[in-house]
Amino acid sequence: MLFHDRRDAGQRLGERLREVKEAGRLGCPVVLALPRGGALVADEVARALHAPLDVLLARRIGAPFNPELGVGALAGEDPPLYDERALALLDLTPDQLSPEVARERNELHRREYLYRRGRPPSDVRDRAVVVVDDGLATGVTARAALRTLRRRRPGRIVLAVPVCSQEAATVVDPEVDEVVCLHHPEAFRSVGEWYEDFRQVTDEEVIGIVRGALAPR
Repeated sequence: MLFHDRRDAGQRLGERLREVKEAGRLGCPVVLALPRGGALVADEVARALHAPLDVLLARRIGAPFNPELGVGALAGEDPPLYDERALALLDLTPDQLSPEVARERNELHRREYLYRRGRPPSDVRDRAVVVVDDGLATGVTARAALRTLRRRRPGRIVLAVPVCSQEAATVVDPEVDEVVCLHHPEAFRSVGEWYEDFRQVTDEEVIGIVRGALAPR
């Protein structure tokens, strides 16, 4: 295992990002977490950078026969973003995925309300934004989130993760100004294999992190 848990990964990632900031590539950034798992990592990153923290919501679209097998993603009110290669390999069409899209859209709205309680998203226009997740396997969910974020006109986008596959790094690279990843393993099966403790993060934990970020640090 590379990391003990998400907090450990966030602390190490925060150290690397401090170097990026000291090199003049971040300015005064806003940190955006991809919840749920990314929230714990991002909380440590925001502390290391002395930066405000918010969430950036996206949902994976799973294959009908295996919800854990991501074939696309949703973010905001944008149309679904699909992994065309995965659809071809699995002989799936967007129409076949309509029920999954509807379920994930509803879950996206539920989490948006739960985490924000009516609070608007952070203003990121012309600011450096650090988007944080706990790891990238295919990169499709992060890609959907980043495309939505780009329309909010940030000055610079840095995607920061503790671990990612080579494939995911290639997929997200065109969507950002910089990718910061601590570990690019050649053999990559899942994000969780690089953590000793990879338990599921709860809504309550994310809510607590968001509330804590709104208080003075």
